[in-house]
Amino acid sequence: MRNFEPDGSAVVIGASGGIGGALVAQLHDDPSFTTVFALARSFDGSARIDITDEASIIAAAAALTSPLRLVIVATGALQGPGFPQPEKTYRALDPVALMESFRLNTVGPALVAKHLLPLMAPRGKTVFAALSARVGSIGDNRAGGWHAYRASKAALNMILRNLAIETGRRNPEAICVGLHPGTVDTGLSQPFQRGVAEGRLFTPETSARHLLAVIDTLTSADSGNSLAWDGQTIVP
Repeated sequence: MRNFEPDGSAVVIGASGGIGGALVAQLHDDPSFTTVFALARSFDGSARIDITDEASIIAAAAALTSPLRLVIVATGALQGPGFPQPEKTYRALDPVALMESFRLNTVGPALVAKHLLPLMAPRGKTVFAALSARVGSIGDNRAGGWHAYRASKAALNMILRNLAIETGRRNPEAICVGLHPGTVDTGLSQPFQRGVAEGRLFTPETSARHLLAVIDTLTSADSGNSLAWDGQTIVP
């Protein structure tokens, strides 16, 4: 990472996941950051954080040493306990599933920003990034379906745009972005890998390498946008 000032700290939230763990490993090997904090809900060797529990976020933030230069929220859920597989039609809309998707994909990252943005360096390049998804793009949606996941990621993108405006007033070099990691061979994508083009199913290590390369090249002009693993800006 050539474009960060030295002696800063990096934070990865969701370090127990495939992408999060790969990000932590690669950041540990990067001399740009003196400390890498690995935070997860439950994971040996990391500090505990539950992004759905604001008290947990507050406690985790209190244990961090600033200045933070990089925060990556590498969490998200497409399906799981409390909500079923992505909806193929509006007839499958379920209020519990909708609320759970927003709780995990939108509210959680927003609360992380609430408590970690104040810890970020007041000058120089800083990046607050959250894993978003191309399917959260409204302008690029031509297939429909996946209502809860699409809507929760679109809402996350709006939160990030708002954060970009606010943090830019404090530090013109502060950057807030959403990042689409591509289709990664993790539990989230396993039920949906059949139609992935050859060469486009990434290992977590490959995805993390792409994402960190994008983060390194970000400038304030990118703040508020969502970008894909290849650095291309995603249509809002």
